[in-house]
Parts: sequence; structure tokens; C-alpha cells
Amino acid sequence: MILDYEELKTELSKLADDEYREFVMKICPSERPFLGVRVPQIREIARQVPSLEISEFLKVQPVGYEEVLARGFLISRLSFDEMMQWFGSQIDCIDDWSTCDTFCSAVGKVVKKNKTKFFDAKMDELLNDSREFAVRVGLVLLKVAYINEEYLQVIFDRVSGLASREEYYIRMGIAWLLCDCFIKYPTATTSFILSSKLPKWTYNKTISKICDSYRVDAETKDLLRKMRK
Repeated sequence: MILDYEELKTELSKLADDEYREFVMKICPSERPFLGVRVPQIREIARQVPSLEISEFLKVQPVGYEEVLARGFLISRLSFDEMMQWFGSQIDCIDDWSTCDTFCSAVGKVVKKNKTKFFDAKMDELLNDSREFAVRVGLVLLKVAYINEEYLQVIFDRVSGLASREEYYIRMGIAWLLCDCFIKYPTATTSFILSSKLPKWTYNKTISKICDSYRVDAETKDLLRKMRK
């Protein structure tokens, strides 16, 4: 059991791995200090915080990369209404793809159970944000929780609205999202891609992502490659 924030930091420090730290720093462009603790270990440390103490931990401003990840895992343990109270403060802490995507995966189950409430309260706010990773949070959560018949056209509409955004992690988020849409709804997604006004880079990256998927057969991949601009 971990009862205060300093103890959480101590437990993270005990698991620091210099070799893993160097690896993560190469692939994760965060400005925060790194310890080199693996994500499953961070998740396990976050589980040791008592539920009733989570809000006290969330009041502390995280400094290190692993602290931001741990904070996301703590938020994912809250009820939907409590999660929403802290959601914005976590977005403020995210400055890289890893803390973004890990947080989205962690809270995805809560978002799925409250699709309409979350979408109405947060999605357009995220996708219209000026910050690169706030938008990416929205895109990843669309991927995690909203790829179904009810929301498919909504996803296409929101992606179209982001066509002018030039940030790398937004464009990669779009390609990743559309790849998963294609896996589930290939005909509708192909139609959207062909008629969209996505930038050439995003358009081609989407096709590449789909072609990288083991869930797409070789014949379909050959057809998709011919669609490249």
C-alpha cells in the first residue's frame, strides 16, 4: 500500500533501469526527466494507492515521465464523474505520444461505458484544441471507444475537420484511427479516404498503416497500394 506521493516516487525510483531509460528517451520526445520504469510496473505501483487517497495524489503536479503515466493510471480507477473532474488536468500534463496513448488506453473502459456523455462533454473540445497532444487524445479515444456504426460517420466528419492540422502526432493519430475504421468497415472507410481532403502525407500514411495490418489480406493490400498519391 502506498499512502503518500513521496512514497510513490520512491517506489518508482527503486525500479529505475538506465538501459531501458535510454531506450525510452530515444523513442519518446518528452521534455520530462525519465527513470526508465516499464509501464506494467508503473501500473502496478498505481494499483497500490488506496481508492480513497487517489484525489490527494492527483493534487500533486507530476514532474517525471513515469509520474505522468502513474497519474493517468490513478485517474482510470475513478468513476466516470470523478474521472471527468481530473481529465483536463491530465491533458495539461501530456507532452508526448506515450503518455497520451497509455492514458487513453487506461481510461478507455470508462469512456466506452459512457460514450454519449463523454463525447458530448469532451470530444469536440479536445479535437478543437490548439495543443497537438490534446487533439491526439481525442483521436486515440475515438479509436479506443467509438468505432461502431453509430459513430463511424461522426469520426469521418471530425477527421475532415482536422485536415488542415499539420502536427506530426495529429496526422499519425488520424492514420491510425482510419486504419482501425478500415479493419471494421472497409467499404465505408475506403469511400471516405478516396473522397477526403486529407493532406497527401496523411492520406498515404493511412494506406501504409492499413497495409501494415495483419488483419488485411494480401489482395486488399495490393489494391490499396494502387490508391497512393
